[in-house]
Amino acid sequence: MFHKKAKNVFICPQCGKSFTQKIGLQRHMRIHTGERPFTCPQCGKSFACKRNLMDHIRTHTGEKPFTCDQCGKSFAYKTGLNRHTRIHTGEKPFMCPQCGRGFALSGAIRRHIKIHSGEKPFTCGHCGKSFTYKENLTEHMRIHTGERPYACTECGKRFTHVSSLKEHLHTHSAERLFNCEQCSKAFLSSSMLKRHLQVHVQEKPYLCSLCGKSFARLDGFKEHQKIHSGARTHVCFECGNGFISTSHLKTHQRIHTGEKPYMCSHCDKRFSRSGSLKAHERIHTGEKPYHCTECGKSFNQSNQLLSHRKKHHPMSPQ
Repeated sequence: MFHKKAKNVFICPQCGKSFTQKIGLQRHMRIHTGERPFTCPQCGKSFACKRNLMDHIRTHTGEKPFTCDQCGKSFAYKTGLNRHTRIHTGEKPFMCPQCGRGFALSGAIRRHIKIHSGEKPFTCGHCGKSFTYKENLTEHMRIHTGERPYACTECGKRFTHVSSLKEHLHTHSAERLFNCEQCSKAFLSSSMLKRHLQVHVQEKPYLCSLCGKSFARLDGFKEHQKIHSGARTHVCFECGNGFISTSHLKTHQRIHTGEKPYMCSHCDKRFSRSGSLKAHERIHTGEKPYHCTECGKSFNQSNQLLSHRKKHHPMSPQ
């Protein structure tokens, strides 16, 4: 039953909200009753208001009646056009009360505020690390599962992050955009340049207290420590085997995928490991870097040297 308080004022008996027209109160009451009398003939989804149904039907028809007069882009909903228009106007109506930074979208400011609150509601079930945003957790989980959803269309190599795929694509275009200022050597990616720069930096501040080995980079030091702890947090989602580092997991997964990213420049034979490629190329170059200290004979592979020493110099120290 509707309650009329005064002339042209209709009051909701549930929450006390008032309306100037009876039809407005009737539409409002559906919030409390859950009634959805307007049904989509295409998919059966129901709505409380006819206007919402008409908006929804555009998802089936593809109609986009709201057009941006700046660039001509069209939208199914007026709210979508309003949000888009802010790209052209630069309007940022949503202000952060903590730092004053402005945002064009309400969703963007909700995400931003979590930086100030320190809230990290998304926790990894494997290692307990927490994240502010769900997508960061999703990306992190790939460390444990080994999932690589981004594939190179040129060679089929797969990557965990789209940024890694973009860097890899430079290997096909042969563009070496990252130059070392110390020796002018050029690299295909920023990560490769960073690794190279350690050649020029002699300092290795990260010292392993268990074996005394030093490292120039913190990530290398952390990976090394797993050798001593035995922690195998990187798990293959195909067979369940665990590995101490992402690189070891990636190398292992090539057993399942059949991927062989390392190609011999002499005969085009491909290998799943860079070490296997180096050993193979010595067949072409004739290089024999492993020397027997007893007789001076040389070999192109370390296991050949070990076999030689066991057979011909069994009494000599190994």
